[in-house]
Order: sequence, then structure tokens, then C-alpha cells
Amino acid sequence: MQQKFFVQNVKCGGCATAIKQALMSLPGVTKVGVDVPAGSVVVEGESLGAAVLTDKLQASGYPVN
Repeated sequence: MQQKFFVQNVKCGGCATAIKQALMSLPGVTKVGVDVPAGSVVVEGESLGAAVLTDKLQASGYPVN
């Protein structure tokens, strides 16, 4: 399963690393890709709830558009 989000405040590689670490800590997440210029995040894995992912992004300082 794959989900894509557009998030705010993604400005550099450090932001991408922070997002990857935050989302990879969730159960079921197997891969996270971040496109800094586009402000997009693609999450792959099993049994991924959109609400859980968006809550984790929000808590990490990257609200979903």
C-alpha cells in the first residue's frame, strides 16, 4: 500500500531526514520517500491509516496540506 501527502515546512534535506525518521518509527511503514522541492511525502507499507500518518507528520512539525 502506498499513500502520498503534500506537507508544509519541508525546506531541506534535514527536514526530509526528520520526516523519514518519524514515519519509519510507525508500525507497518516499510519505506518513506520525500521530495523536498515538491513538498511531497510517499509512504509505503502495510495497514497504514491515513489519520495515523497525518497525525505523526503534524506532531513532527510538518502539517499536511
